[in-house]
Amino acid sequence: MRAMVVSELSGPSGMSLQETAEPESNGTVVIDVRASGVCFPDLLVTYGKYQMRPKLPFVPGSEVAGVVVTAPDGSGLAVGDRVLADSLIGGFAERVAVSPSQALPIPDSLEFAEAASMTINYQTIEFALERRARLRSGETVVVLGAAGGVGTAAIQLASAHGARVIAVVRREGQESFLRGLGAAEVVQLGEGWGSEVRKLTGGGADVVIDPVGGEAFDEAVRVLAPEGRLVVIGFAGGRIPELKMNRVLFRNITVMGAAWGEFAMRNPAAMEETHAALVRHVERGLRPVVTARYALGDAARALTDLEEGRIAGKGVIVQE
Repeated sequence: MRAMVVSELSGPSGMSLQETAEPESNGTVVIDVRASGVCFPDLLVTYGKYQMRPKLPFVPGSEVAGVVVTAPDGSGLAVGDRVLADSLIGGFAERVAVSPSQALPIPDSLEFAEAASMTINYQTIEFALERRARLRSGETVVVLGAAGGVGTAAIQLASAHGARVIAVVRREGQESFLRGLGAAEVVQLGEGWGSEVRKLTGGGADVVIDPVGGEAFDEAVRVLAPEGRLVVIGFAGGRIPELKMNRVLFRNITVMGAAWGEFAMRNPAAMEETHAALVRHVERGLRPVVTARYALGDAARALTDLEEGRIAGKGVIVQE
């Protein structure tokens, strides 16, 4: 089979399309991959900067959707089933093997590219909003990094939960796109963005979703209303920020993490529960965002486009 293989840890340039052996079943579900999501962990792993560091050579790709080729007895899956999976690795290939617990049914209304998008980002944000932030309908949610894959998922899901969403974005020209996803207001990230958010919220946000970190984090703390909750998703901005705890104490705010992968590994039932919640959102009209499509052989370009900020929303490698 064909796969994009990382031969050196030099980023996307260190990978190439090669012929490789097909995965063996050995109690796993083998999926004929029709679409693979392009996400930030896939980029980091090509540099050796992700917490998971597979031995060279390896095939990256952590989000897949496709058709079951083989499945072990008792898995509840059958040949021909349409499934999506958090593959962790190996997804940039024509076939991939995953644990039966990782393969979940695709809603009938979604195509494979949309289904591949409805994995890590949407699972993370549903976990962040529902379990970590305990979001309530009518609250205001500020989304940083709003034009990226995590940000667009956050806008859609916060809106689906009945929240008013304020999107904060660095890239220019994204207002119409973000409003179309459900943002009530769009604020340009730059000098004075926090003051603009405080003005729009009448004093502060109930919840801030932060996948950016860096300098944006400091102002994100300031835009919280008393008893507000800031959910840390990641550090796409580079610097891991620090917090003066007197701000937390005297304003009665909460700063929390949402490490979905770590939580799901320790709570196996969480994957199915979160997937079921996402399916309910889809049944009510949510469609995962797919804004850029690439061929398998163009996976390096897809990761480069992600790294350089050329993908607003979600990029997907399509093999349909």
